Amino acid sequence: MSAVRVSIDLPAPPGEVWDVIMDPHLMERWVTIQRELTAADDGPPRVGFTMAQRYAIRGAPVNVSWVLESLDPPRTAIWRGKGPAGASALIEYHLVPVADGTRTRFDYVNDFAAPMGLLGKVASRALMGGTPEREATQSLERLRDLLAARASA
Repeated sequence: MSAVRVSIDLPAPPGEVWDVIMDPHLMERWVTIQRELTAADDGPPRVGFTMAQRYAIRGAPVNVSWVLESLDPPRTAIWRGKGPAGASALIEYHLVPVADGTRTRFDYVNDFAAPMGLLGKVASRALMGGTPEREATQSLERLRDLLAARASA
């Protein structure tokens, strides 16, 4: 598996950040590669909650189904995803209060495994380069901007 780890300081307390990042219907506003939420369970996030998204990765459409494996609101959530041809991913959200609880550090981890073993890993590295880390950073920056806009509204 290849891991992407990105952190950002966000202008909102953990509970507010949690409400945004755990709402599948808000993800298209901050996840840069998401093009469509194709399915999501009703109700609040809980262990076993499922959703499906369509992404655009280097212009190619990719469908991923997710299951929420673990959560400890408003601190930690772990999603396990399955994509095409046996690709898999594990996404972790870790929220830590900072500055007397008025801000939040968001530590984001995405461990992904390309399909087809070593051959897939080599091909993925050649095709993707630094794209996953760049996209993760841009997504967290969009999240920061979304939270700032919500606070000033």
